[in-house]
Amino acid sequence: MTPGGLMAEARRARQKAYAPYSKFAVGAALLTASGRVFHGCNVENASFGLTTCAERSAVFTAVSEGEHDFVAIAVTAREGRGAPPCGSCRQVLQEFAPSIWVYWRDASGRILKSRLRALLPRAFVLKRGRR
Repeated sequence: MTPGGLMAEARRARQKAYAPYSKFAVGAALLTASGRVFHGCNVENASFGLTTCAERSAVFTAVSEGEHDFVAIAVTAREGRGAPPCGSCRQVLQEFAPSIWVYWRDASGRILKSRLRALLPRAFVLKRGRR
């Protein structure tokens, strides 16, 4: 799938966002190695700390359906507003796919791309011990 096609999927996901407080609807489309695309949208809550970002929503849905091998994610917000993943979402993506391609739009509407490791240098990685 092309970056533009994945971004179109993210726009569809954004239509389902629940953002009554910030009015900043975000959509994400996560592409897996098997070719499946998982949508995610932000879901806000009056207790702001309980809000879930679009990227994490897509990742959690994919994982709940047995997918763990992620290739790319596209993120989109209101037209004319850039929306690269926040730090929390970058860390969640790092858990599964440190070299995933991340796509988002700049203020001019152009699709930007970066490997996650460039967006999250020196990510937190918990070393797993032996049992």
